[in-house]
This record gives sequence, structure tokens and C-alpha cells, in this order.
Amino acid sequence: MWLSAGEAPEAPRSYASRIHNRRARSPYTCGMLSIEGVSKKFRGGNYGVRDVSLSIGGGVVGLLGPNGAGKTTLMQMIATITRPTAGTIRFQGIDVAREPDAIRRKLGYLPQDFGVYDNLTAVEFLSYFAALKGVHSRARVGEMLEMVNLHNVAKRPIGGFSGGMKQRLGIAQALINDPDLVIVDEPTAGLDPEERVRFRNVLADAGLGKLVILSTHIVSDVESVATHIAIMSGGSIVACATPEELMRGAAGSVWEMVVASERFDELRRTARVSSAVRKSEGVHVRIVSTEEPSGGASAAEPTLEDAFLYTMISKAASGEAAA
Repeated sequence: MWLSAGEAPEAPRSYASRIHNRRARSPYTCGMLSIEGVSKKFRGGNYGVRDVSLSIGGGVVGLLGPNGAGKTTLMQMIATITRPTAGTIRFQGIDVAREPDAIRRKLGYLPQDFGVYDNLTAVEFLSYFAALKGVHSRARVGEMLEMVNLHNVAKRPIGGFSGGMKQRLGIAQALINDPDLVIVDEPTAGLDPEERVRFRNVLADAGLGKLVILSTHIVSDVESVATHIAIMSGGSIVACATPEELMRGAAGSVWEMVVASERFDELRRTARVSSAVRKSEGVHVRIVSTEEPSGGASAAEPTLEDAFLYTMISKAASGEAAA
């Protein structure tokens, strides 16, 4: 079994109890990464992460959530950048906080803000990081530069690179040591559509027999490559399941309708609109709601974007009910 923090969401009235019941069970399974009761409390008393427990096997795991949900804080604790205030994190049985050096030898990490040395060339920069990670193969450096499509500019100073090129170099340094655990935080920032596709393919390959955790607030970054999705909100895991399970959980709560532009402006204020496309006959709108909207709506098959929005709505509804 892969997870222990939650399952695909049900209706709002039972959602909170399902999460509570799952947390009451042991968080440990046979996963590569085990997280038990982890919290991070900052000075001033605010929590970035609160009581997170789950167990993750191999493959590509999408960590989805709005900005400020606690994704980066959780990733930094797994990557040994910061220590939990409470709880334990283990990778392949190794306690991350107690033996950080042992984890770092197995780790590839791309932070949200990735700095570079502008005066170095791409090949010098990547060779430097390779040496830091114990990799002394020039062929491996060349292979990684080709993988991220920077081999033609390998001898150019990084200071002249675009933001997307620097991001690709960051991806290369994260994978240079063939790590067992890859953590990437908002990795597609600055990448054009073609580069995004290339990056997703690289991650899918990297996840074979290993664990890749991809943190993002953009659903399209993970929907084609993630084997499992964990959704964070307010520092907690609110759902953890396969994409298919999340979409099944939203079944019966997604609607399609075509409206005039004037009504669409009103809908955006009063309904949860997951997507909208303007066409000659009007605006084609997808709405997430547990009740059928008025005005000729028809039931639609949920997408992962719909399921994510449904989960966030369910979380908000359960919070209001608890209050």
C-alpha cells in the first residue's frame, strides 16, 4: 500500500472524518519514504507544516497545493535543509534528521530559487557540482547537458543564459549523481511549453525504480507523469491518492455549460469555475459544485484540475463545519 495520510475525497460532510480516521492508523508501510507526525513551527508560533504522516513508494509523486500551503517547507525537511520541530522522516530506513549526510549522497535537489555562478560556463558549473557529489566522469557531464538540451552552449558563461536555460541547468545538477531520491520545487518556472514537455519526460524516466517528488501549484506539471498525488493546504496533507482515485472522488460534482460573456462574468464571482474557453457560440465553462448549477448545465467527466479544485472546496467546507 502506498499511502496513509488520506484517500480520494468524498462529499464535504464526510471528508474530515475520513482524513481523521486515516491519521489514526500507523503511517508506516513498505514505502521508500516514511513521514510520521512531522511538524515545522517557526518563531512567532506559526506552523509551516503540521502533523503530516504518509508513506511513499517509488515513482513520480506530485505535491500539489496553492502558494503558502507548506509544500516548500516539507520539501526542505525531506532534503535535510531544515529540521522538523516534531516527528520523523525516514528514507530507505535512514532517519533524515539524524543522518543527513547519508541522505545527501542519495539525493538530487532543485530548490525553488536556484542560484548559479554567472562567470562559469555550463560545463564548468556542472562539472563542479558533479565533483561535489563524487561524480568524476566527463561523459556523465556531457550526457546530462545533452539531456537538458544545453550541449550546444556548454562553453558559454551562464551569466548570459535565459531564466529557462538556468532552470534546465539546475535540473541537470539535480540528476548528475543518479540519485535515488529526487526533489524538485516548482521546477517548470521559466520553461517554455516545449521545455516543459521535455522536463516531464526526464522526470518520468528518473522515477523508474526511484522516488521523484515534484512540488507545484500547476496541475498540468504533474497530470501526465505523476503516479500519485498528495494535496497540501494550510500545512497539512488533505488528500493522497492516485490521479484516477482523485478524479473518481470528484465524479458527480463537475458540470459543463455554455453561457454568454455577460453571464460568465457573474459566474466567476459566484461559482467555482475550473476552466473556461471562449468560442463563437459563447463561453464553454466547467464548474465544480456538489449541486447542479442552474441554466442548462450537464454532468462532465472530471479532470485532474477539477479533482484538485473539488478537494480544496471539500477541505474548506469541512473546516467551516468544524468551526
